[in-house]
This record gives sequence, structure tokens and C-alpha cells, in this order.
Amino acid sequence: MSATDSTARRARMVELVARLAPGEGYTRSRLDSVSLMRCERPVQRTPALYEPSIVIVVQGRKRAFHNDRAYVYDAQHYLALAVPLPFETETEASADEPMFGIALRIDPSAIAELALSLDRMRPDSEVPPATMVASPMDERMSDAAVRLLEALCDPAESALLAPAIAREIAFLALTGEQGGSLRAAMAQGGHFGRIAKALRRIHDQYDRKLDVTSLAGEASMSVPAFHARFKAVTAASPIQYIKAMRLHQARLLMIRNGCAAADAARRVGYESASQFNREFKRMFGRPPLEEARELQRILRVSEPVQATAGRAASSY
Repeated sequence: MSATDSTARRARMVELVARLAPGEGYTRSRLDSVSLMRCERPVQRTPALYEPSIVIVVQGRKRAFHNDRAYVYDAQHYLALAVPLPFETETEASADEPMFGIALRIDPSAIAELALSLDRMRPDSEVPPATMVASPMDERMSDAAVRLLEALCDPAESALLAPAIAREIAFLALTGEQGGSLRAAMAQGGHFGRIAKALRRIHDQYDRKLDVTSLAGEASMSVPAFHARFKAVTAASPIQYIKAMRLHQARLLMIRNGCAAADAARRVGYESASQFNREFKRMFGRPPLEEARELQRILRVSEPVQATAGRAASSY
């Protein structure tokens, strides 16, 4: 792809995300698995929680920090996560040049099936699994991202074309420069696969009583082995991970649903409001109300843009 084509594609993506996400925060698209991201100010390093997803930043820059490593995702790189993962992020953005992005949530079961099919058809040499990768945006991924955004501008195309393009983007991530590591992470067998299954259970049932012994038993591991393998994948102990999941979900309930702190604490499984307040401040650095007020614009979710935007002429 020539530099001129690359610049034109990037400009096209910026134009489309600006149209589909007119306000700060996350804007739902007409396809349930896709949200558009817009941020108009820099955000210092702060705890975050992503579901299994592919995140494409088309303008601005984000950095993820996990397990003593930094991952840059910007106009030249996309971020892919194989499992639900708490980590830290920072954002470079301004009112003049907002951070624009696409967040594509992936269904772990469907992607694991795709990964297994790929491995049968084109087996790679053995590669270590990775929970998170930042990979270069090549011509095919950029082209697919443009086509997805264009499809999301039209109700019929959102329903009939966008799901196939989203699957194509997942396919490209699994066959890209670091696709082998992602496929290894999503495989159902082996220690990594069993830890990934436990992470998905925690993600789906964080508001219920969860104990490490049961999780280890379901993974067919002893408690010490499960603890060690779990920490190798997430950089946190099982108890720390469960706590982080509950606190992040409580933060979102306060920001997006307007829940009071005590109600959010109860809904994510806390029995003690004072314990919740202590642990929330320890993780986020601020009391619940202050944190929710500070991040209201950045983490709020808006409904899809309803007007049919139509297809503007492409310039590439």
C-alpha cells in the first residue's frame, strides 16, 4: 500500500468515525458487537477493563500497560485481546485532534472455533500464547475497517454486510503477524485454554460467589497450580482478578446507569459498602463518586446515530 493510499484510508476512517460518534465516550453502532470511541482530551494512565476484542485506533494514540509491558495502538497498530483483562491505559488526544477508534467485541466461542479451524488448515510452528498483542495495521485490515465503517452508516448494510466484515477482521487478526499467539491463547486445550475458560466464567458471573477451589477444580488443576497459571496469564492472583472485575463493573454501573455507589457495590457482589469504598479508592485513586464524575464523558455510552449517513465518495 502506497503512502498516499494509506493516508487516504486513514482520512476516510477518521471521517466515518467522526460521523458515527458525534459525542465523547463510546457510541453504539447498528451492529451490537461494534462500538465507536471518541475522546477529546488526554487521559493519564488509569485502570481499564476490556472484553475479548479488537481495538482499532484511527486517530490519536492509546497505550496499554500489562505485566510490565507497554502496548501502543494507534493509526499504525491495532490491539487484540484474547481474554477479558484488566490493565492500565493512557490516551493521547485533544479537542483539535480527538482520539477516534473502533472497538470490536469478539465472541470467545466463535473465535476459538475459527482459530481451531485455521490451525487445522494452516498449522504454524509452535508459538507461545499471548493474552494481548499490538499488531501492525496492514492494507487488508485497513481496507476491512473502512468497509465496516461504511456499512455501519446504512441500516440495511449494517444488518446484511457488517457481520461478515466483522468476522473478516477477526480472521485477519488471527492470521496476522501475531495471529499464532492469539490462536494459541484461544485454543481450548492446554493450561492456557483452561485458564481462559475460568476467566470467561469470572467475567460472566462476577456478581456471584466465586471461590478459587471451585475454579481450580473446573480447570482440572490443584489450587497451587491454578494460582500459578492464572497469575502467569493475567499478572494477578484469582482473588485480585475477581476484585478488579467487580470494581470495574461497579464503576461502569455508576457512570453509565447512574447507580449510587452502595447500589453498584451490591449489584457486583459486595456485602460491605465500606469495604467497597476502601477497595475502590485503592484501585482507582479516588472515591467512587469522584471517579464517576471525572470519567463521565470518557466512558459513557451513547445510542447509535439514527440518521442514514449514506456513502460519501471514497478518495482512495
